Amino acid sequence: MTSSDKPGNAADAATAPTTIAARDWAAASADPQYRAAVVDLLGALAYGELAAFERLAEDAKLAPTLADKAELAKMASAEFHHFERLRDRLAEVGEEPTAAMEPFVAAYDGFHRQTDPSDWLEGLVKAYVGDSIASDFYREVAARLDSDTRALVLAVLDDTGHASFAVEKVRAAIEAEPRVGGRLALWARRLMGEALSQSQRVVAERDALSTMLVGGVADGFDLAEVGRMFSRITEAHTKRMAALGLAA
Repeated sequence: MTSSDKPGNAADAATAPTTIAARDWAAASADPQYRAAVVDLLGALAYGELAAFERLAEDAKLAPTLADKAELAKMASAEFHHFERLRDRLAEVGEEPTAAMEPFVAAYDGFHRQTDPSDWLEGLVKAYVGDSIASDFYREVAARLDSDTRALVLAVLDDTGHASFAVEKVRAAIEAEPRVGGRLALWARRLMGEALSQSQRVVAERDALSTMLVGGVADGFDLAEVGRMFSRITEAHTKRMAALGLAA
C-alpha cells in the first residue's frame, strides 16, 4: 500500500475529519448502521490485504534477480501482517472475520483475474497503481471513521516499500528500452478503469458502505463530495503515472 507522502495521494485534498471522527469505537458503534459499515470496511480491507499477500508471492516468481525476489517476499510478509491486524480487530469487536471478508471475495478475485500481469514489469505497475487507488479510497473514508477504527485503517495502509521499489524498477526499464513505456502506459490505464469499476460495484452492493459515502452514517459526505473524491483519486493516478515515467 502507498503511504500518505507518496506522489499524488488523493487524501491530501480530502476534507477534515467529520464529527464522528471525534468519537471512539465504543461510542460510535452504538449506531447499528455505522457498525455494519465499519465491519464491511474492515472485511474489504482484510481480504484486500490477503489477496495482496498472495499476489506479491506470485509476482516474486517473475522476479529477474534473487534480490528482487527477496524484496517482494518481504513486502508480501508485511501485507500478511496487515491482514492479521484486521482479522484480529474483527474478532475483537465480535465479528467472524471470514464472514466479514466473504462479500468482497468476488470483486477482488474478479479484478485480479481481469488484470493478471504477463511479466515482471506489469506486475510492478499493477501493485503500484492498483494498490494506490484502493489506498486513496480507504484514506478518504478514514476521515469519516471513529478514532479507533481510523487509526487501524491508516496503519494498515502504510507503504510496504512497493511504491519506491516499483518506481525505481519501472523507470530503469523504460530508460533501458523506451518502447516499453507505451505498453505499460496502456496497462496502467486498464488497471485504473478496472479498479474504479470494481470499487464502485462493491459500494453499490453494500448498503452500509454506500450510506456512509453519501452521508447517512458518517455526516458531511454528500453525492457531490463523492464525485469530488473520485476526481481526486483520478488526479492522484495521473501524478503516479508521471512518477513512473508513463503518460496518463
